[in-house]
Amino acid sequence: MDNESKFSELNPSDSNPERLTKGKEIRKKHLINKLNYINFQDGTILVNFKHIKYDHTVSHRAKPQPCLGEELKCLWIETDKISQQLSSYKFQEIVIPNGKKIILVKSNEINIDDTGIRLVLPDTCWEISPRKMRRHSCKGIKVQLIQNSASFYGVLIDFSTASFRVEITADPPQTFQWIDPESTVNLSFSDDNGILYSGECRILKQTGDHKTRSYVLEPARYQVQRFKPKEFRSVRQKLVPSPSVIFKHPFTEKMANLKVIDLSGSGFSVEEDRSNAVLLPGMIIPELELNFASNFSVKCKTQAVYRQLMGEEKNSNWVKCGMAILDISIEDHGRLSALLHQAKDDHSYICNRVNMDDLWGFFFESGFIYPKKYAFLEANKEKIKAVYKKLYTQNQKIARHFIYQDKDRILGHLAMIRFYENTWLIHHHAADRSVSLKAGIAVLDQIGRFINDSHQFYSTRMNYAFCYFRPENRFPNRVFGGVFKSISDPKVCSLDTFAYFHCRKTSNDESGLDRPWDLMEAKSEDLFELQKFYEFSSGGIMLDAMELNEGDAMDELSMKYQQLGLKREKHVFSLKRDGKLKVVAIINISDVGLNLADLTSNIKVIVVDSSELTKDILYLALSQLSKKFEQDEIPVLIYPVSYVENNFIPYEKLYHLWTLNMQYTDHYFKYIDELMRGVHS
Repeated sequence: MDNESKFSELNPSDSNPERLTKGKEIRKKHLINKLNYINFQDGTILVNFKHIKYDHTVSHRAKPQPCLGEELKCLWIETDKISQQLSSYKFQEIVIPNGKKIILVKSNEINIDDTGIRLVLPDTCWEISPRKMRRHSCKGIKVQLIQNSASFYGVLIDFSTASFRVEITADPPQTFQWIDPESTVNLSFSDDNGILYSGECRILKQTGDHKTRSYVLEPARYQVQRFKPKEFRSVRQKLVPSPSVIFKHPFTEKMANLKVIDLSGSGFSVEEDRSNAVLLPGMIIPELELNFASNFSVKCKTQAVYRQLMGEEKNSNWVKCGMAILDISIEDHGRLSALLHQAKDDHSYICNRVNMDDLWGFFFESGFIYPKKYAFLEANKEKIKAVYKKLYTQNQKIARHFIYQDKDRILGHLAMIRFYENTWLIHHHAADRSVSLKAGIAVLDQIGRFINDSHQFYSTRMNYAFCYFRPENRFPNRVFGGVFKSISDPKVCSLDTFAYFHCRKTSNDESGLDRPWDLMEAKSEDLFELQKFYEFSSGGIMLDAMELNEGDAMDELSMKYQQLGLKREKHVFSLKRDGKLKVVAIINISDVGLNLADLTSNIKVIVVDSSELTKDILYLALSQLSKKFEQDEIPVLIYPVSYVENNFIPYEKLYHLWTLNMQYTDHYFKYIDELMRGVHS
């Protein structure tokens, strides 16, 4: 047990007596047990000495030896300073740590030499509580202090949640005259793994010489804004029993265990004793464990964002500290979200293990799989069942499903899948309308909460969300189409319409395209021209979400699909005439039925220049592209619809592609909130 960190605060030798509160009386037998415990832990105590002439006190650490009765013997940790001071100082007291308090031991019968101190223990002594906030000694924390472009380096000596003490070195030609003590400085703390704290601070005190100087500083503010402020914040919940947080403090390397007050999928607050607080607003904790039970916990990277004194009117001594989750694995966040959604509504499930027979029965009974759709699925039904067994019965990194269920009856369903590197597809919204509208709305609310909680995490990779819906379908058109109209800014939310039909896979090995037509892999200049065309025709964010900008790649996500036993490919081709770009074709290939409307395995055609692009030329290009698919019937989506109509190309239906930039989720939730109030009123 290392008690050194406690003494910088608990030692009363340099403190005003008015700062100390006399506590309970400690009898000798309890004192002996405490001393033997410190010996057992290889800990130390402090021995205070006061100067014979001057009002000056020094402290020396000593290691208590096993104590069997009346007498205590302690050995000095540092013997070189003792002999020099014995003639000028006299013994004052022994200071023993006792949790958040200290025990002061005085004795008139002592014997001191260069090796240690021996004293007779009194029958009683007193436990004392320091009134000021405890300072914590730090280990291996590097400091950078910046003011007016002058940068100084040093180490963090100790800290409390109200101030820091740092030791700074001036490296010539630097001088401490460069630091204006009346102005604020920017301070950052780091270890070998990165920044742990940065913020603006005020200088309270400085001591030292022209080479090394000690500064005591206080933060200029006790609240930080880690993320963009949101009007619609994550819902905080109080759980019973409440979880705990366990972490190794990044400054002291000591373990801390605090109780959670409330919790959401994006952050939580904890309770701290004010005099012993360790959470400093702005401080990053690289790894923290939220512990719900001995066998259920999640790990995350967090940052303290605010401190709030609580219960002051009752003379309480505790503070509430808010913590933002900076990142968390997608698996752990799924488990945390599932718990919170269940706590809010015990009919709401996230990624629960599903009885697949019940799920398929629900899809048919709710009308989600209607006869015409089933006609396309029937030939591959065994493959589709196998894909869905992987998605719904295993813990996946690429998919989420949300189910509203009463006992064993599924009433509502909605799912998401990470389809591009930083973009998730919302699909498979279905509800049993014979019961009520509640189930369909409930799963929509679930996915909204999940998006709101998780989109800022790097591990989730959710910069955009998108979905397809048919304009004649009233509910999605009212929800997603309504969001698009309400926001009225295509850079925040865009809506692009595609014509949808099927083409048959060709058996001819020849392309059928003659000069001057060429079908080849798209080049960077083709994607640049595509971006300019789309900006002119739509001005939306579809291409950003589909990652069709220059330099975008799919290698990482394709590997994740492969690791899960699933297929994910993307190929981009250009159709040109005499070197002039006419079409960009995006081929997405995934397992059949990954999306039950075949919207994840298809050819997406964007017509950049329709001049001289006849229907026959388009069909020949599609015939050649279809060779990359295993199935015989390949879905095709063409943009813009005007090309299809002007060239009298028959199509089966229209699909709106709705895309939302996750930086603007408040716009989405504002509309959904108004819509839900209208539904319930």
